[in-house]
Amino acid sequence: MATLIHTIADHSDDINYCAFSSSCLATCSLDKTIRVYSLNNFTELPYSPLKGHTYAVHCCCFSPSGHILASCSTDGTTMIWDTRDGRMLALLEQPSSSPVRVCRFSPNSTYLVSGAADGSVVLWNVQSLKLYRSGNVKDGSLVACAFSPNGNFFVTGSSCGDLTIWDDKMRCLCNEKAHDLGVTCCDISSQPVSDGEHGFIYFQMASCGQDNQIKLWLILFTDFLGVELKYKCTLNGHSAPVLACAFSPDGQMLVSGSVDKRVIVYETSTGNTLHTLSQHTRYVTTCAFAPHSPLLATGSMDKTVNIWQFDLKQPCAGNIIENASKVAVEDWSEDDVSAWLCAQDLADFVGLFKMNNIDGKELLNLSKESLTNELKIESLGLRRKVLQKIEELRMKTISVPITIPDEFLCPITRELMKDPVIAADGYSYEKEAIENWINSKRRSSPMTNLPLTSPVLTPNRTLKMAISCWLETQQKPV
Repeated sequence: MATLIHTIADHSDDINYCAFSSSCLATCSLDKTIRVYSLNNFTELPYSPLKGHTYAVHCCCFSPSGHILASCSTDGTTMIWDTRDGRMLALLEQPSSSPVRVCRFSPNSTYLVSGAADGSVVLWNVQSLKLYRSGNVKDGSLVACAFSPNGNFFVTGSSCGDLTIWDDKMRCLCNEKAHDLGVTCCDISSQPVSDGEHGFIYFQMASCGQDNQIKLWLILFTDFLGVELKYKCTLNGHSAPVLACAFSPDGQMLVSGSVDKRVIVYETSTGNTLHTLSQHTRYVTTCAFAPHSPLLATGSMDKTVNIWQFDLKQPCAGNIIENASKVAVEDWSEDDVSAWLCAQDLADFVGLFKMNNIDGKELLNLSKESLTNELKIESLGLRRKVLQKIEELRMKTISVPITIPDEFLCPITRELMKDPVIAADGYSYEKEAIENWINSKRRSSPMTNLPLTSPVLTPNRTLKMAISCWLETQQKPV
């Protein structure tokens, strides 16, 4: 059940966007301002509203930590604000000065994307606040953007109907016509899914458009051949263009807002409608779930933002696994593992895992062989289910990564190279990755997209030695 618990009516014009951090809600409007509210009682923070844009503010978003807020505007700029005191930290000008329609932080706060009406997309370095990379979509205005949970790629949507997948070097990996009359919004679930048949792990994406439709997609990264975007299904229910969509933090719900003035909440796994909310009196332009509480915000051209609260079916189990998720998986206790098993419908294995002292570190190291030989799980189907859940957990594990020098990463796999070779384009790649690239009848450079003049690969022994030396330094105790 969804209950309306609060309505914000402080803006003097249409609401364009709203976004949550763990403690705040930000809203932006055609009235040129951004307003920030505490989630404790929805009171406006002392420094709010934030003023600086000279025209309508189209989008706003928090950094993952919640310490920084970005906003973008028709004035051709993206502004960076300190959420602790409301100070403006930087003003980033779109190189083309075109109206900026959307902005997004990467999951690790390394980058900020800004997309504009002329189709330009800019990747900013958040630390230096300098332009890092830029590009352009084929046609139309750039109106939507979403990062993958691991930050390895992001998706943009354009007014001409295309979805484009980019890597973190601004290389275009895939382009797909998605909505005939134009994309309006897209979002990627933070929870990866398994196809259950081949054991592949997918990222689930939703897109919506002027065609009144919401489409679900699966994004698969294969080992060496790049990215695959697979259409999954269409969710119906709206009778007019759908302007916004967003996944819940657990990926189990998808919310949408439309020109038909309605908000629809779907169950992601089945596509069934869970709730239809009809309190707004004009177009619903934005919707967002809170990351750590059962709240939903919806904004409209009626100048209001409605805050909805969901009843949790299993608050106790939810709280247990939520608390466990705040700890790095490798640091989970045996009780944390038990809570995780219950949340994954694997409660029958709690006793077995406890008897074998399986904590978080042991859980991540479980393999097909150890499930068979050590834990004695005889059923192939159950072993497969456990392994799929563990693989999903590995992909979601939040840990502090070691910063690997970029020149040590293969441009194709974005992984540390073990056997680097130099191709005809002058770039170094992991040998197996570039061989697979060439063997798949690709005759262009992965880096320049120009023809490879020769298939000959030369071992890069200097780079291999440098990687070896770097690895030795990482293994030394601090």
